Amino acid sequence: MTRVEASTVEPVAPAEPAVAPRAPGGWAWWLAVLLAWALLLATPAAVRLPPETRDQVRSLTQGLEFDHAVWTWDALRLKVHYAALNPERLWTPPQQRDLVLAYRETVRAIEAREADLQQVYGDPGLDPAAREQAAAPLRAELQRLYARREHLAPLAEEIIQAQVSVVLAEVGLTVGGQPLPPVLYHVSPLPWGLVISPRTVIRQDAFVTLRPDLTLEEHIALETRVEQALNVSALVVPVGGVGTYPTMVMQTSDLRWQIETVVHEWLHNYFDWHPLGWHYTRDPQVRTMNETAATIGGQEIGRRVVARFYPELLPPPPPPQTPATDAGSATPPEPAFDFQREMRITRERVDALLAQGRVAEAEAYMEARRQVFWEHGYRIRKLNQAYFAFYGAYADSPAGGAAGEDPVGAAVRALRAQSPDVGTFLRRIAWMSSFADLQRAVAQGEASP
Repeated sequence: MTRVEASTVEPVAPAEPAVAPRAPGGWAWWLAVLLAWALLLATPAAVRLPPETRDQVRSLTQGLEFDHAVWTWDALRLKVHYAALNPERLWTPPQQRDLVLAYRETVRAIEAREADLQQVYGDPGLDPAAREQAAAPLRAELQRLYARREHLAPLAEEIIQAQVSVVLAEVGLTVGGQPLPPVLYHVSPLPWGLVISPRTVIRQDAFVTLRPDLTLEEHIALETRVEQALNVSALVVPVGGVGTYPTMVMQTSDLRWQIETVVHEWLHNYFDWHPLGWHYTRDPQVRTMNETAATIGGQEIGRRVVARFYPELLPPPPPPQTPATDAGSATPPEPAFDFQREMRITRERVDALLAQGRVAEAEAYMEARRQVFWEHGYRIRKLNQAYFAFYGAYADSPAGGAAGEDPVGAAVRALRAQSPDVGTFLRRIAWMSSFADLQRAVAQGEASP
């Protein structure tokens, strides 16, 4: 996911009130409704493809696909267990905060020890005996940390869910003070995503989730099989979150990023109850509207959650700029490589070549540009139509990036600029079912005094 700050929220003073209450009563009814909906979302499908092509894709990914139904059932069982315990009411707000920060530090320690272990096994200067001697205490420490993470993670998730719910209520995205659907997420290893685009135009025709344990070699082999069998562009991509229910979120010690992702994925759930979500798989422009709005909302609301409950994690304000003493004598700095600008240039050129039917030339150009990005430290393994079809849907940055000249992202950003607050923006766009709806809304906003 694109993670570029598009706007800011003023820090809010730390608050003492407890986290949001649960939905009143009727747990059995709620669970029946949410379970049916969750299992519906747990059945991913290749989209836009005719049935025979869809069957071909599935024949190529058979045995490699992620089992969403099993994951959803396991995650829901965990959520039901801890929701009945209701841990966020067992502790005061400072205690809740300490527990979440303890979980964060545990994950950070796991990341450090896993890196140490990888270094030990990759060190060519160690013989087998020395390697085992160095690895044994690291493995023992990791087992202790894994056990601590297993204990803390479900409790931290419950607390963060409730903290996000507080802020969703503040911005007006709740019904009777309760988010609908309730905020539910679970941290786990995430599946990979197989993206398929036609070669002649940049358009996501299919997205198939794959098992998280697949190797890079298996990714490359699958891409090759799909491209040769269907004459398409294919790419296996990593994801930071998946909008199933409960949503999947990647493990990280970056609490700010994690909270933004929790909000982003919940917004997909929220949109699924509105026209913007109903048309997600039918219209590429609506998909871009959905993803861009979720990114903008995730950043703004996520920052507000952090400002309220973890204000010390907010980045410091930028230092004030001082005027140059002698601007005329100053040597202008060498222009830095701007990834977003260069990616936008690349996308626009590719679009132009494809529009002229020069597919082979466009593909050769993308490979040449990939090498330029690689030389500047951006390790893009494969730059093709599928890459742009996936990353181009996240058009929250004015620089364009992989979205190129796509007018959809600019219109979504314009609607946000015209809206008095993020809640109003999200409620308005949720009821839109086409890019034409968005264009009309933006035009009306520009025409109003």
